[in-house]
Order: sequence, then structure tokens, then C-alpha cells
Amino acid sequence: MVFKRLMQAMGVGGPAVETVLANPNCRPGGQLEGAVTVTGGDHAVDISYVALGLMTRVEVESGDNEYATNQEFQRQHVTGAFRLEAGQRHDIPFRFDVPWETPVTELYGRHLAGMTMGLRTELEVARAVDSSDLDAVAVHPLPAQERLLEALLRLGFRFARADVERGHIYGVHQTLPFYQEIEFYPAPQYAGAMNQLEVTFIADPRQLQVVLELDKRGGLFTEGRDVFGRFTMDYATLDQTDWAAQLDGWLRQSLQRRGLFG
Repeated sequence: MVFKRLMQAMGVGGPAVETVLANPNCRPGGQLEGAVTVTGGDHAVDISYVALGLMTRVEVESGDNEYATNQEFQRQHVTGAFRLEAGQRHDIPFRFDVPWETPVTELYGRHLAGMTMGLRTELEVARAVDSSDLDAVAVHPLPAQERLLEALLRLGFRFARADVERGHIYGVHQTLPFYQEIEFYPAPQYAGAMNQLEVTFIADPRQLQVVLELDKRGGLFTEGRDVFGRFTMDYATLDQTDWAAQLDGWLRQSLQRRGLFG
């Protein structure tokens, strides 16, 4: 009997959990829908709760070191405590809210290199080992994000990679403890003035804040310089602006003011 209780505490013969998403594709500010199925094992257990958590890979700078870690940034309980009998099946439908600042993982119909996103299901079992399940999620750009990214393509920029950095951008209101950087190789007309362009989106229900960083690494006798810019895209007036022309004008003026563009 003691051995049987020990095995149960280790999770042997315990319940299993599986989550099925109706559609793994979503946008920031949207929802993921699906159902969690909990199936009883060979003995009855008390379930404390079932929770869902949206997770991504985050780069962290600590002193002179940098490392990557998985970070949960949105959590939602889908059930409270209940008794699960041996072999019993319990289905739990859900709607999970995706934060507006959620990083984008898909671009131009392809997965963004360097990005990971998953919905983790956690089953808390009283006095026993927990069970979990992880499902991949694809986050597509908002219309405003698409409009700006398409403008960069029209100007000749080419996607390089993307990552998520832990921290906050100075002067920008954030609700999440990290931000995404989407890096581009420069268009030919800017090639001598910058080494890369980094784009960060901070979205909310009414508007999109766009942060641009122009990276100019130094040469043998010159000092490297970064140029920062920030502007807002209002969803209601999105179609009233030629964003390629707007970006081109801002980039040329910013580079000329710093002597990086002839």
C-alpha cells in the first residue's frame, strides 16, 4: 500500500491532459479557442485547477552575459477544483485572450526565424506530480503592422531575424516585461548609412506605437552610432498615409542630421 501511494505521488497512473486548439492562428488582441480534455488514470484524484499560459522565448542580458529563457506572459485559469474519478473524461472548452503586445511569429506567410510561441496547459493535482501539455501558436500581424512591414519591403529592406528582449523601452508604455525586435537588412539606397534596421511594435486597442533603431556599427577609425525614432499609427486613419513614402522621408532626414547619409 505504501509503495502504491508513493507511485501515485510521483504521477504514475495519474490523469492525462490534452489541449486541442480550434485554430492555432491568432492576432494580437484576439483570442484562441479550444478545449482541454482531462482523462482520469487508474485511481481517483483531486484536481486543484486547470490553467493555460502563453509562453515565448526571451533573451535576457545579465551583466556581461546573455541567455535565453522561456517566459509565460499571459495566464488564465479555465477551471477550479474538482474530483476526477478513475478513467473519467472531463472536457473543458475555453477562450483565451491574447495580449495586444504579443510578439508576431509569422510574416509574409512564413514563420519568423528566431521566434517561438506556445500555449501551455497546466493540470495541478493535489498531493501529486503535475501534468502539462504544450501546443504551438502562430501569431500573425495586425493590419497596421502588416502595412508598415509591407512598406519596408517596398523600400527594399529584407528580413534578417527576430527575437524577444526582456526589458522596457524608454518613453514607451508597455504592459509586458519584454519587447520584440524584428531585424532587417538595409535597402540598397541606405546600405552605406546603416548596417541594419530594427523594428519594435507596441500595440493597444486604438493605436500602434512603432520604434525604429538604425544601427551603424563603427569602422576602424569611426565610432558606431544608433539612431532611434518613434511614431504612432492610428488604426482609424491607417489608410490615409503612404507609409513607404513616410518611412523613406523619416529615414533620410534622420540619417542626414547625423551625417550618415549624403
